[in-house]
Amino acid sequence: MWISYVGILVNAAMHKGIPQRRTGQESITNYEEAARSFGLIPCFMRLQDIHLESGQCLAYVLNNNEYARIRLPIPRIIHNRALYFDKNSRHKIELMLGQGYRIFNAYNRYGKDEIHHVLCSDTQIAPHLPETINATSLSIKEMMRRYDDMIIKPCAGSVGKGLMRLRYKGSSWTLKFSRSGRAHDWHTLRLRRQQLPVILLRRMRSVPFIVQERINLAEYNKRPFDLRVSVQRGINGQWDITGMFAKVAASNAFVSNVAQGGSVFPVNVVLPSSLPNIPTGRIVADVRELSMRIVMKLERHLPMVADFGLDIGITSLGKPYFIECNGRDQRYGFHKAGMYETWKDSYRQPMAYARYLHNSQDYIDRVVNTL
Repeated sequence: MWISYVGILVNAAMHKGIPQRRTGQESITNYEEAARSFGLIPCFMRLQDIHLESGQCLAYVLNNNEYARIRLPIPRIIHNRALYFDKNSRHKIELMLGQGYRIFNAYNRYGKDEIHHVLCSDTQIAPHLPETINATSLSIKEMMRRYDDMIIKPCAGSVGKGLMRLRYKGSSWTLKFSRSGRAHDWHTLRLRRQQLPVILLRRMRSVPFIVQERINLAEYNKRPFDLRVSVQRGINGQWDITGMFAKVAASNAFVSNVAQGGSVFPVNVVLPSSLPNIPTGRIVADVRELSMRIVMKLERHLPMVADFGLDIGITSLGKPYFIECNGRDQRYGFHKAGMYETWKDSYRQPMAYARYLHNSQDYIDRVVNTL
């Protein structure tokens, strides 16, 4: 196996901490070990460090156990772990793709409304989707006539920020929300005459939201949970499930995200306790089947995607429901759940896929050179 460079696009905060190896939730050690096993040298860089005119980039590369920032040709294969929202960044990525650079996970932020629209067209996936529509004053009131428990989400939100719960209990409707987006900052408003609160209307005017039927999730220690399923491409270019863990909501909370105070556990700890009358193996098999079906559907609509973190809810009857997907899966959940080998494997798979792309690119180049 020959040595090749693989680019890893990172955000500014991670990039700044690389020389001191202070990279937050991302493990550059895992990248190094995984890349080495596939004959790759990882080059950590920001998008602004890439100069298309010269074909060169500035990147951090490990040398004698220390990271040095060096100039080198832009790697032909690049794994994107950063988020880009501005038009200039997206235009630059499009230029790179047009010039033959293969950037997997180039676009890793997807609108929740967009994903639901794609999935609901599949007759085998649709029964596993909560009813979801774009949120307006009228659509929310229509949903209030059909359901007594709903989640209202920003279309482009992440890590549980901006989520609100609209619920009918007793004899009135309440809205539960966080003012700051931080964990343990939940507030509850009682609706007057079923009129939507000003804070909800204000938020919907600022960014697009969806309103979604809330699935009655199974509970672990009286707290709702869902499963995070990591689905990645590997050395053969095909999709496979790297692993899954349970995310359990904090006490008195309705979101399970770790950033919102949730806890994580291995699936084989949570499922037998929560659903003792349903074989754990059967639930896991159903979740795996649904997850693979979802990914196979989404890949037709999302170019160069190679990494998904799916949130799958489980009802008290053991039925899996798709909640949402993440194009930049936060792999640290495996570490927090004590699943260290799976945590490392979630870094191995992208590097294995990078090797696969290198091999296929080298094959294409050899064929072209013989013509």
